[in-house]
Amino acid sequence: MESLNLTSNFTFLGFSDLHYNHAALFCVFLVIYTLTWTGNATLLSAIKLSPQLHTPMYFFLGNLSLVDISFSTVTVPRLLGSVLHGVTTISFTGCFVQMYFFLSLGNTENFLLAVMAFDRYLAICKPLQYRSIMIKKLLIMMVWGCWTFASLHSFLHTYTISLLTYCEKRLIPHFFCDATVLIKLSCSSTTFNELLIFTEASLAIMVPFLLILVSYVLIARAIFKLKTSTGRSKAFSSCSSHLTVICLFYGTVIFIYFRPPSIYSPTYDRLVSMVFSIIIPMLNPFIYSLRNQEVKNTLKKSILATRPQERRQ
Repeated sequence: MESLNLTSNFTFLGFSDLHYNHAALFCVFLVIYTLTWTGNATLLSAIKLSPQLHTPMYFFLGNLSLVDISFSTVTVPRLLGSVLHGVTTISFTGCFVQMYFFLSLGNTENFLLAVMAFDRYLAICKPLQYRSIMIKKLLIMMVWGCWTFASLHSFLHTYTISLLTYCEKRLIPHFFCDATVLIKLSCSSTTFNELLIFTEASLAIMVPFLLILVSYVLIARAIFKLKTSTGRSKAFSSCSSHLTVICLFYGTVIFIYFRPPSIYSPTYDRLVSMVFSIIIPMLNPFIYSLRNQEVKNTLKKSILATRPQERRQ
């Protein structure tokens, strides 16, 4: 049965059960994917080129942009193919490679959001100690920890789910290989995998979320203690972009992975997964750019600097 697993394919149903304009939907996803690459690459370039943005917050934001580019690349190219051609297949190995990177990158973003919340807590609540605490060595260790823990978490679930036995009918009512969907397709006992998701996966998501919650409770308390409205407004504006991204990210994650089975619907699952894996990576750089004066000033300077060169040419 193991050899059957390795030599057999999974079939993505994608949006084949819905009536839609294939060309129009293809163009929409292609535009979203292009904007994701353009927005995140532009933000990365701005952080790299501007000395003013060489701060801990933008170091984490640069890693978040790298995650978003990679995250959308895991699902969107194959989704574009399935939109054009309808039902598509993926090999057993390819399916679990996709699942590994999807889980790894998703959890890296989860951990990075928690680290960024800690950074905002120190910047607002411990401003005098901020620079002495957030040194380069600590920043690298924190980011390395985010990527490493996410990779180990992903490997654990990918490996254990790949050991399950899958029946001949391998129809995935989705546009990518997701852990919960593959567990439902298995013919063997999935008790251990479900228990692992309930315990380890819940901790991997909820612990960072609780750290974010505690950080922002302390931040809110510190902001309300400020005597001037200008100070409160400035402190809040430094957190508003991060809070917006957190609400989008955890809102979709909780809906997908922490909902009662009675309200499961493949159609809604696909739509929410699209928001989580495609829309949010596109929105993140624009949220941070449009609501951050330092990033906007850097982008304006970069555009103005290129205009004289274009005129000379």
